[in-house]
Amino acid sequence: MNQPSRRDFLKRTLLSGAALGGVARPPLAQGQASEQSVDMSIMRWKLPPEPDSQEIAHMAIRLTEGAILALGGMNRFVSRGDVVWVKPNIGFDRPPETAANTNPDVVATLVRLCYEAGAGKVRVGDNSCYGATGAYPTSGIEAAANAAGAEVVYLDPNRFKMMDVNGHRIKKWLVSEEIVESDLVINVPVAKVHGMTAVSVCLKNYMGVIGGPRQEWHTDMPTCLTDIAAFMKPRLSVVDAMRTIVKHGPIGFSLDDTELRGIVAAGVDVVALEAFGAELLGCVPQQGKTMNEAQARGLGRIDYRHLVLREQEIA
Repeated sequence: MNQPSRRDFLKRTLLSGAALGGVARPPLAQGQASEQSVDMSIMRWKLPPEPDSQEIAHMAIRLTEGAILALGGMNRFVSRGDVVWVKPNIGFDRPPETAANTNPDVVATLVRLCYEAGAGKVRVGDNSCYGATGAYPTSGIEAAANAAGAEVVYLDPNRFKMMDVNGHRIKKWLVSEEIVESDLVINVPVAKVHGMTAVSVCLKNYMGVIGGPRQEWHTDMPTCLTDIAAFMKPRLSVVDAMRTIVKHGPIGFSLDDTELRGIVAAGVDVVALEAFGAELLGCVPQQGKTMNEAQARGLGRIDYRHLVLREQEIA
């Protein structure tokens, strides 16, 4: 008998919604409010020796479900009929195991959870650094998002509109009208090191909503990234740390530049999640210029341990 393909496995899992079967769930049920709302959740996989690709895919789904559930469920963020934009990192023409892009199973699970919460339309897209026609299919995100029922959008440069960002440095810029007009934007970065910004997590991922030349951004990245994050008004971010690039980011040269971590974190504080991602990558968050800039402007707090935090390990 032929073994099922990864795509078949993913589609069955997504459509069945059975990813958490047999696993102790966090205490909150879908849509249930806690006495004190959770600001941030961290789900960790108790890594088995040498897991195969299907085990990794299955666990990415379970961890993503658990991370959202711990926040109170996707109903906390999505209202019936909402148009939701799931914004992963799809910047590079690299396959999933390289961790250059967001894990496709994390993306697809978020799409499904949005539909289960009553979303009218879920779209997935990013202003890819090296072209969507290569990055979307090679990343695995296009197939996974399609299988979950999303509308995968190849961003049209003609739909980027000059908008009033009103930042400290960026006053006006070309921004994707399609993304901004969504009822909810879920920021879904992969955590990795970056040659220019030290780390690429939540704040750097917002560069995927802008168009135009980026030279001005490169001269003062902390201020510019904070400008666009403040403009986007983050409500929900989900950090994919299933596998992270720890050397030669943001693309990596080989699998030797990556580490399997088995972690998905989610929350309402974009700075806290940035700080958590930086810690995973061996950086000291308090030394991060972008994080300090974002904290100073009231976008969140670096010391995420003082938030209402829920952590769980899943075997």
